[in-house]
Amino acid sequence: MDVNLPAALTMMGLSLAVLLGGAAWLAQPWWVARRRAHVRAQTFPAAWRRILRRRVPLVARLPPPLQRRLKGHMQVFLAEKPLIGCQGLRVDDDMRVTVAAQACLLLLGQARPDYFPALRQVLLYPDAFVVDRVRMLGGGVLQDQRRVLAGESWQRGQVILSWADVVQGGAVPDDGRNVVLHEFAHQLDQQTGAANGAPHQGDRELAERWARVMSTAFAHLQALAAAGLPSVLSDYGTTDEAEFFAVATEAFFEQPCALEAEYPALYGEFVRYFGIDPSHW
Repeated sequence: MDVNLPAALTMMGLSLAVLLGGAAWLAQPWWVARRRAHVRAQTFPAAWRRILRRRVPLVARLPPPLQRRLKGHMQVFLAEKPLIGCQGLRVDDDMRVTVAAQACLLLLGQARPDYFPALRQVLLYPDAFVVDRVRMLGGGVLQDQRRVLAGESWQRGQVILSWADVVQGGAVPDDGRNVVLHEFAHQLDQQTGAANGAPHQGDRELAERWARVMSTAFAHLQALAAAGLPSVLSDYGTTDEAEFFAVATEAFFEQPCALEAEYPALYGEFVRYFGIDPSHW
C-alpha cells in the first residue's frame, strides 16, 4: 500500500497537538475545580464511615459541617493521590481512609484547598523504616548515618509513612503525637521551597507577623528544653524551624487548649492560617 509519508507525519503531528491541547485543557484550574466538586458530591461509602469510627476517633469530635467537609476532601485526596505499599505491604481501604482522614484535617479551613499540589504519592511501610543519610561534619568530614523513622516528607513529591505509627497516631487523638499531621505539615511548608517553618501566608505583612511569632515561640521551646522544663510541644520541635512547625501542628489539632494556654500568640496564628479553631470541637 502506498503511503504519503509527509502527509502521514503531518497528520501524526496534528493528532499529537490535539492530544496535548486536550491534556492542557483538562489541567485548567476551572476544570480541576469542577472535577473535584463532582468527586466531593459522591456518596461517602458506608464502609469508609466504619473505618473512620474505628481508626480516627478525632473525626467524631468535629461539628457535623466539618465532618461532611472532611469526607469530601478525603474523596478528592484518594482520587488524586495513590498510596503505594512497600516491603510487601498490600494497601487496602482501611489504610487509604485512615491516612486520608488525618491528612485532610489540615485542609478543613481552606476556602479552595489545593490538596497538596506537589504530592505525587504516599509510600506506606508496615512499620518504622530505615534511611541512610550523609551528614556534613566540621572540617569537611562526611559521616554516614542510619536512622529509623516513622515518617518523612520529600520535596520531590512523596510522603513516606509507617502504617504502625499511622494507626497509633490516629487511635490516640489527644496526645499531640501524630505522624500524618506531622509529615503533611511539612508538605504545606514545602510548597514554597525547602521546609523552613514558614508556609505561604498570602501577603508580606502576614508573613512577617508569622515569622515574629514563630521565632519567639521557637526560642521559648528551646529555653524550656535546655532547662529541662516541660512543654505541650515535643522537644523534637527544637531541632529547627521546620520541625517546630510540624510539632506545633500536631499539638494544634490534638491538644488545642493546652497549646493556646502555653503559646497564645502562636495559637492565634495557627487559627488564622488553618482557618479553624480546634479548641471549640
